Amino acid sequence: MKYFIFLALLMVTTANAETNSSAKLPAKQNLKIYLLMGQSNMAGRGVVEEEDKIFHPRVFVFTRSNQWELAVEPLTVGEPKKTPGVGPGLAFGKAMAEATPGISIGLVPCAVGGTPLKRWVRGADLYSNAVVRAKAAAEFGTIAGIIWHQGEADSGTQTNAKTYGERLTKMIGDIRADLNSPKLPFVVGQTGEFNYTRPGNPQPFARQVNETLAQIPEKVPFTSCVLSKGLTSKADLVHFDTKSQRELGQGYAREMLKLESRRKITESDRKLLQN
Repeated sequence: MKYFIFLALLMVTTANAETNSSAKLPAKQNLKIYLLMGQSNMAGRGVVEEEDKIFHPRVFVFTRSNQWELAVEPLTVGEPKKTPGVGPGLAFGKAMAEATPGISIGLVPCAVGGTPLKRWVRGADLYSNAVVRAKAAAEFGTIAGIIWHQGEADSGTQTNAKTYGERLTKMIGDIRADLNSPKLPFVVGQTGEFNYTRPGNPQPFARQVNETLAQIPEKVPFTSCVLSKGLTSKADLVHFDTKSQRELGQGYAREMLKLESRRKITESDRKLLQN
């Protein structure tokens, strides 16, 4: 009996692997690629449930070995000593695919848990890794935007919280320049409001960082912010639970679609003026 159970599981695993490995990318002009950047809530810590294992036929993930596969959770794997889980990326990708028929979505996970903004600025390791992965992925499609969820690691000191907006603004400008896309849509997400009242709170300036994130669209063109009001936490009071991660992903998609629409209108107006 145990043998037959093992054989059945092996067949399912093999079938899934074959489905992923045989997934065919669309023509380059039909693949829109999005970077997933930030720390643990972007990497994903939600419990993986059955619906998170269901792939969308037009949503792909760029693996650590620079291969494209049909995307299922967890998207981010390989973090040292971390259990991968559900983040906002897959829900974002599925929502973007449903909103853009005929277009496939490529997700490029770059997030690493516990990382401060100083590792995401030009010249730092995670910034450099994101640029390298973006350029490798761009051989197959077009870099269309970035979704960003980070801030918990910068909420521990007033100095980091006070300078967060200035530092993030510069990073957005730098990565747009390095990817040769000055109007690349960039959507930030607030950290959980449950960070405000954690017992023995190690992030006493979380509210200040969230206020700064909400103000980014006023200061940086073609950016938007997903608010975290009403989203709920896992028992650790640090990470969003699975349901909230999906809601967050859908919020990223709504804001990204708004930015893309605004950019199209702006570019159309410019062409009309030139003519």
